[in-house]
Amino acid sequence: MAGILERYRQFYDFGDNFPIISLEEGNTPLIPACNVGDAVMQKSGKTGLKVFLKFEGLNPTGSFKDRGMTYAVSRAVQEKHTHIICASTGNTSASAAAYGARAGLKTLIILPSGKVALGKLSQAILYGASIVEIDGNFDQALDIVRELGSTGKVCIVNSINPYRLQGQKTGAFEVCDVLGEAPDDLFIPVGNAGNITAYWMGFKEYADKGITQKRPRMNGYEAEGSAAIVFNRKIENPETLATAIRIGNPASWDGAVAARDESGGRIDSVTDDEIVAAYQFLAAREGVFCEPSSAASVAGLFKAAELGQVQDNATIVCVLTGNGLKDPDSAIKFGSPERAQLPADAGQVAEFFRL
Repeated sequence: MAGILERYRQFYDFGDNFPIISLEEGNTPLIPACNVGDAVMQKSGKTGLKVFLKFEGLNPTGSFKDRGMTYAVSRAVQEKHTHIICASTGNTSASAAAYGARAGLKTLIILPSGKVALGKLSQAILYGASIVEIDGNFDQALDIVRELGSTGKVCIVNSINPYRLQGQKTGAFEVCDVLGEAPDDLFIPVGNAGNITAYWMGFKEYADKGITQKRPRMNGYEAEGSAAIVFNRKIENPETLATAIRIGNPASWDGAVAARDESGGRIDSVTDDEIVAAYQFLAAREGVFCEPSSAASVAGLFKAAELGQVQDNATIVCVLTGNGLKDPDSAIKFGSPERAQLPADAGQVAEFFRL
């Protein structure tokens, strides 16, 4: 199986000698979510809904970032860069460090101190990146990256790099390939807003080429404590337990708004409590373990159902952007309370299990 650049080569403008840096990313599953669908129909009173989960947590470094990073790093190699740099809330740093290592490039990472989940930070460390944690937030880290990138000494691989979005659009291609058509609605978390922009780009491209006959409504959901697009203002000190989308000034703000407006969709926010409830539901009812930020898409679908914003007989796809192992602390904090430490005695164990 080839990575996304090989599989979708006809959608790109590079030649036969282009240096593709790949970890066989993409081809992530589109999982039918019957229990989510049943819950949405109960909340909305609608019928005939089909819900699917695009589980991007099964990319090589555990998040959707790999789709864009394969192209951004490949272009960096082509352009003879020796260093790549990014600001990150976690997933970008892990992906950049992995693809940088694969390409033999030095990866430089700037993180907001104390704001990155342990699973993500550990990846970047082991991949050999050079890491600086700043006393500030992601938006300040990205400002520093922009300044350093302007020197020409390093290649920025954040989503302000257009090759990132060109890679991420393949998620939309895969959704359509599996379903045989675009869904009626796509629900997706919104942090820096690159992914909703990229998916819309992909859906439009498939429709423009006649591969699909329709385009979905794009429904993006920010965390309430960092909902810059919803409130139409920069959030100076964004706060949410969903660390991957704790961003107060999205770099792809305009692209997200265009995706919403052109598709007839919406950008809304969900609370941390709603995110946690969806996170728990996905694990306990669907057996799908995503990181909390990813669950914003399903939390958004549940909210839309309660507000009467879903339609009968719709095919709905929720994008789960990262693997639950990225944030083990949240899994322990919000997971099952039915745990105990007991002596090695079958009777006591049976009593605890109520057998």
